[in-house]
This record gives sequence, structure tokens and C-alpha cells, in this order.
Amino acid sequence: MSGILYVTGTPIGNLEDMTLRQLRILQEVDFIAAEDTRVTRKLLTHFEIKTELVSYHEHSTDAVMNHIADRIQTGENCAIVTDAGMPCISDPGETLVKLCYERGIPVQSVPGASAVITALSISGASVKQFVFYGFLPIEKKPRAEMLEDLQHETRTAVLYEAPHKLCKTLEDLAKISDSERKISLCRELTKIHEEVLRMTIPEAVSYYTEHAPRGEFVLVLDGVQPVQEEFTIEDAVQIAEHYLEEGLKPSAAAKLASKETGIPKNQIYQHLHTGNI
Repeated sequence: MSGILYVTGTPIGNLEDMTLRQLRILQEVDFIAAEDTRVTRKLLTHFEIKTELVSYHEHSTDAVMNHIADRIQTGENCAIVTDAGMPCISDPGETLVKLCYERGIPVQSVPGASAVITALSISGASVKQFVFYGFLPIEKKPRAEMLEDLQHETRTAVLYEAPHKLCKTLEDLAKISDSERKISLCRELTKIHEEVLRMTIPEAVSYYTEHAPRGEFVLVLDGVQPVQEEFTIEDAVQIAEHYLEEGLKPSAAAKLASKETGIPKNQIYQHLHTGNI
């Protein structure tokens, strides 16, 4: 009978964010697949957990991944963890999860803190809609393609960035954004020196030119405002007449045309009846 792969969250900074379920799973599983066994060993030692650790990271071979899956398939339970936060979010754990599904191995989530959601919640940006971009690519072409997407992105965008690459990333964002576009720079989340700075992108470039970036960053970039098409009363009446031709009553046609154009319904309705614009 197959075992289970537990996708297990760990704190992104503050160890008090460990959950009771995470602690129990890490104690009960047969082994833990860790992104960096040295980092995870410190965590386990703090909570006096002695479960076997195996290494699994972005440079692991297919043989390593299949060996982990073999162990689970023969009945052992495994928890996969990343250095901080939830595995599989900008993390190689997703490949192991896919393999387990392909082999019919049950996968369960043991959720915990996520830097993406944590940053969004305290960013001050709109979170009605957001998109996660992860790290900007280093290679020139894919980086340019992602920056082009960000130039036109109307949703709030979340990115990860290392301190030594932050200034270059901010400079690139400044090139594709207008001077009023805002960004929230969230660093050292849940740690002693947690900080969130919200400012325009040019202000961020200037600030970090004078202040050396420290700690891991989550960048929350405001979406661009979509260009609103301006409609005239003539446009609105024409749209309403189209709905009349489809069999709608004048009131319903005026209501739909108003919704599309922003022109008040009563004005459209009046012009439909009088024929005057």
C-alpha cells in the first residue's frame, strides 16, 4: 500500500509560525525531503525532531526524485519542505508532486505561511486580483518578455528578489513603468527587521541607491490602470439600437448600453424615444 507525500509548510522567518499539524507530520513521517538539509536540520533541532532527512532540490537528478517516489510507493510517508514557506511555490517541489500524481501516490497539503500572501496582506496594494511572477529571469530574452508583460499588467503583480539583484530589477521596472506607478517592497517578513516600504518605482530606485538592500524581498507592484474608452451619447444610442434590433425592449436596451458606455440610462432611453441626439 502506497504511503503519502505531505507538502508541508515551514515558517518564512518566525519559528512561532509553526503549526501543531506541521510539527506532528514532521515527527510522524518516515523521512523528509528538504531543499537544503542544513537549513531544515536547524528547524528540526529547534523542535527536537529527529526524522531522517534526504536532499531534494532544483539540481537533483531524476534518479533522486524517482528514489523518493519509490520509497513512498512502497509504503513510507514523506514530507517535502522548502527552506521557508510552502513548497512548490517558485520551488522544485512541484516536479515531485507531479511525479507522485503520475504514479498514483496520494498527495496532501499541510499548509503554512507563504511569503506571497503575507506580503500581499500588508502591502497596501489592491488584492482583488493578483498574479505571481516569481523571480525575474536572468537571461536577457525571457527577462525582456516578462518585463513586457509587467508593463501592461493590470492586476497587482508579486515578484521575489534577492538583495544583490534588487537595484537592477527596480531600474528595469522603472524603464517600463510610468513615474507614478507604485511598488511595495516587503523584506524580512515575520522577522525582527520586517519592513514594508510603499513608494513610486523611481522613489524606490533612489532609496536603494542610497541604502544597501538587506534581506530577501517580496515586491508587490501595482497594476497599470486600463485606458478607459470614452463614449459619446451617439455611441450609446447606437449600441442601444443594436439591442432593439435583437428584440430587447427600450428600457432593457438602454440599461445594457449604459453599462457598456457609462452614459446614464435615462439619457439613452430619452433619445431612443425622441430620436434626437
